[in-house]
Amino acid sequence: MDRDSYTEDSLSSMVLENVKNKLIDAFRASSGDHGEDAGASARPLSISRSYQANEELRRAQIDGAITWLRSELLEMRSQDLQLAQTLLGLNSEIQRLRRESYGAVEEVGDYHP
Repeated sequence: MDRDSYTEDSLSSMVLENVKNKLIDAFRASSGDHGEDAGASARPLSISRSYQANEELRRAQIDGAITWLRSELLEMRSQDLQLAQTLLGLNSEIQRLRRESYGAVEEVGDYHP
């Protein structure tokens, strides 16, 4: 199960990293296609800095969202493993009780006064 968890962790990380890169590229494409050279000369320096700060803020928010999502997925995996262990324990206990119950029934059936 450790090997499977490691594989799932690696796959999840790659998928999340791919989503992150796509989101960053999408923000760049939507904001960068306005013509940086023409826009830089037409707008004041403070607006350009504000735009750049907003871009960095968006990236930070995306990174934060991805980090939160990753932690939630890891927590869900941990809960799944705990639930699986609980269910396996309950199944073992049920099997043990059945064996004891069948043993008691056979002993009573073997008794002939």
